[in-house]
Formats: sequence, structure tokens, C-alpha cells
Amino acid sequence: MTMQYVSTRSPSAMGSFTDILLEGLAHDGGLAFPQAIPQWSAEAIQSLSQLTYPQLAARVVHAFADDLSLETLQSLAANAYTEEKFGHPAIAPLTVLQEAAHSRLALLELSNGPTMAFKDMAMQLLGQLFEYQLKQKGQTLNILGATSGDTGSSAEYAMRDKQSISVFMLSPEGRMSQFQKAQMYCLQEPHIHNLTVKGSFDDCQDMVKAVSADLAFKSSMRIGTVNSINWARITAQVVYYFTGYFQAVNAFGLRYGDLVDFCVPSGNFGNVLSGHVARSMGLPIGQLVVATNENNVLDEFFRTGRYRPRKSAETFITSSPSMDISKASNFERYVFDLVGRDPQRLASLWSELASQGEFHLAGTSAWSGIAQTGLVSGASHHAARIETIRKLHDRFNRMVDPHTADGLFVAQQFLRPPVPMVCLETALPVKFEEVILEALDKPVPKSAELQAMERRPQRTEPMGQDVEALKGFIRQHALVAS
Repeated sequence: MTMQYVSTRSPSAMGSFTDILLEGLAHDGGLAFPQAIPQWSAEAIQSLSQLTYPQLAARVVHAFADDLSLETLQSLAANAYTEEKFGHPAIAPLTVLQEAAHSRLALLELSNGPTMAFKDMAMQLLGQLFEYQLKQKGQTLNILGATSGDTGSSAEYAMRDKQSISVFMLSPEGRMSQFQKAQMYCLQEPHIHNLTVKGSFDDCQDMVKAVSADLAFKSSMRIGTVNSINWARITAQVVYYFTGYFQAVNAFGLRYGDLVDFCVPSGNFGNVLSGHVARSMGLPIGQLVVATNENNVLDEFFRTGRYRPRKSAETFITSSPSMDISKASNFERYVFDLVGRDPQRLASLWSELASQGEFHLAGTSAWSGIAQTGLVSGASHHAARIETIRKLHDRFNRMVDPHTADGLFVAQQFLRPPVPMVCLETALPVKFEEVILEALDKPVPKSAELQAMERRPQRTEPMGQDVEALKGFIRQHALVAS
């Protein structure tokens, strides 16, 4: 039977993978979640260990998208994950930093794609999936998204050559690095629209959700999403936990079935949610360490059971800006799983969140279930990330971006020898050269191509925190099928 998806907030069925692929929020405002996460045996998982990254991606995604043939997914994955795009045959290679038995630490390189951020790992496949499905249906799609820095450029570079897709991307004015802005705003394709909003990422995300909640507008304008509220993004990210595990087994001389811990710098919670899904499938992940920055809403929850998103004015502007998020959309999917996939219980919690600004799970059965999911957390801060960047460069002659530095700083607190810890790299340091310059007192080496990109004219459209104005702009510039 084909896998079916449900909303986190009501028992209504949402259909199969291809039914939800081009959609954003469910009609009730919830998020799509599989009725059951596939369960793989240890033998089945080990049998995947010798596959190439595209082959592995096709197999993992097919477990959630079984209304597409494996052959179709193999073709789409082969187009998405090429050495030309990612600069390495492994696509996501593992680098061992420390291999002593008392301190096993490795970095999973996820930032070698076209926009030098881990978002490329999912977005390149998403672009292929979107284009395939739109051709099958003879439709167009208008993507509406919000970005704190990396999702926007990753989506736009994945969709810029897709003739049936336009992109409307909201970004917080003045809250991204100079490189991130140049990378996004230099695009001149007429169907790419960068809209700058005075406020935080959360304000941008709220506008996207408000537009998506207008079902009539969403349908008439063919609105879709590439933010990690799109389940296909989560599915594609599950893949690199498998390849990270397989490479760690080989690098540290483990046996298949031995545990590997992962540390994940987290803003919108989609990256670590994908690890939770991989672990739920049977991948031998021990701890999933959630690393936050000064915007430590998630860390507060995992320490106390209190979930209290901050308001926009209370969200700090930090030197790891892609994590300057206080309302993590994908946290809803995790809590849905915690409460036994009970949509009424989830809807009650989110109603409490809307009315009181917080909810508490401490002392409930859901809170006691967190330990079984393996999630723990820690927080970093500016001085810690600067010192981590400096130490890593001094010891290994390697530069990392500030978000990855947050992950490495927190990872050190949760090392459990002899279990290896794999920290997920989130971006290349060139995207955050101001922070690198502060830490190392020297600039990040930059190719002539990147220098030329920064000199190109930038094209943006200012947008107030006005949902109706946003709808009007979309109405005026939307791509409509002939």
C-alpha cells in the first residue's frame, strides 16, 4: 500500500508523497507527516552501505515516496547529485578531526554544493522532483519561502533554470552576511523575486504561513514552498545521516550496528528532525545533539520542558545569523511524534502556545519520551564560536563557518568515548567572512568567480510586514500556466 501522509493538527488524510510534494501547510495549518515511519532492519541498512550517494538517496527517498518508481527516483537523484555540482565523488565526505579513543570527532561536509550551504543537499533533489511532477501534471508553481540566509540562495539556484517555477523569497533586511546577500540578490532571472522585510526571519516566516493559510489564494496562485515545512526537504536530508554513519563506521573501525552520535547546528529544526527520522528508521544513532546559538529556545526546551518562542524584538542578532530563529517550524513535527502522533493533543499544545506564548511538557509522558529519541542540547555564544574557529584553524589548518563552530563547541560537551561524534557542517566559511576575519585576523581565500559575484548589481524589492501587500505582489508577478 502506498504511504499516506496526515496533518499534525487533525486526523485528515493528505494523500501520498506526490500529493503533498507541491504543497506547503496542510489546510488546517499543520504539517505533513507520514502515517508511519518505515522501519528497516540492521541487515537492510548495512546492505545500503556500498551504494553511491545518488543510489542511496533514491532508496531512502523511495521509502517515503513509494508512489514514484525507484527507477524515476534514481534518475532524478543522479541529476541532482553530481561530482560537478558538489566537487567530490562522495557528495558529502567525512573528515576525521580527532580519532583518539577518548575523543572521536568528525565533520560531515554538507556544504560543497552550488551555494556552499547544507541546504543544497536537499534543494538540488527538490528542484528535480518539482520539475518532474510539474511536467507530469502540465502545471506551473510559484514558490513562496522565507530565509535566514542559506535556504533562499539554495532554493533560487536550484530553481533558476526551471521554466515552470517562479520563486518569491522573503529575507530579513540587515540580518544576513554580505556574502549571503550578494549570492541571492545578484540573480537577475525575471522569475526570481527577492523581497526584503524589516524584521526577523520569524516575521518573514509568519508572512509565508499567513499566505499559505489563505487556501483560496494559495490554490489560485499555485503557491508551493521549499522551506523545511515541505516534507520532501526533510526526506532528502535523511539521506546524509546514512552516508555519515557508513563513513564513520569505516573511518573509526566500527562494526555495523555500533552507535554513532551526531551534533547538529539548529535553527528551524529541520536538519535535526531529519536525523530523528533516520534514527526512527533504525539507523544506529545514539545521541542527536541540538546546538543552538544565543537564540536558545530549543536548548531551553530540552533542558526544562518549557517551549517559549521569543518575539521578533527579543530575537538576538548574532554572528551565526542563519540560526537567529525563535520559532522553529519543524519542532511541531517532533512534538507530534512525542505525543504519539495524536493530532488533538498537538493542536491543543499549539493553541496554548498561541494564547499564552508557551507550553510545558515537563512531567508528562511526552517529556519522559524525549530520552528515547536521543535528543539532547547545548548552546553556544559569540566568544565560544570565535575561539572554536581559532582553535580548529590552529590545530588542523581548517576554517569553519560560525554555525559549524557552534556545533563543534556544543559537541565537545557531549562526547561519549569511544562513541564517535559526527558534527554536521552547515556552510563554508567564505559566506561569513566578517566572523572569520575577527577570529583569525585574515580573510577567507576567495576565488575570482566569487569576487566577481559580489560586484554584480543586486536586485531586491522592499516588502513591509503586510500580508495583503505580499499577496498583491505575488498576484502581479506569479507564473501562470498557459
